[in-house]
Amino acid sequence: MATLHFELVAPERVLFTGEVEAVLLPGAEGELTILPGHAPLMTALKTGYVVFTNHTSAGSRVLVRGGFAEINAQGCTVLAERATPVEELTPEIVDREILEVQTRRDGQDDPAARQAYDAQIAHLQEAKEALKF
Repeated sequence: MATLHFELVAPERVLFTGEVEAVLLPGAEGELTILPGHAPLMTALKTGYVVFTNHTSAGSRVLVRGGFAEINAQGCTVLAERATPVEELTPEIVDREILEVQTRRDGQDDPAARQAYDAQIAHLQEAKEALKF
């Protein structure tokens, strides 16, 4: 099966680099599935899971909170603002993330900014539920 090069980078470390069969991205405008040969694209990412499958069809999930993805002829690169592999997540970590976003939201007077923070909180709550702790 055809593969594409995928790289997932967070500020503190490179979480993955290698060949994959597919990548599912939580794009700001909706979820995207990236397959080999995908048209060039650049998109912002919202809070959600990046899911990628390698050549053995084993899937991996990483919770990202914001960032960008670039898809080009060389492959797909995700530059995440924050990223945590599912294996490293605990209910306390997700709850801490939610509290951090709530604190930022509460310090905002701008209704549009508060609405954006509310969306982040909703995505984090969905992410926590999807983990099935």
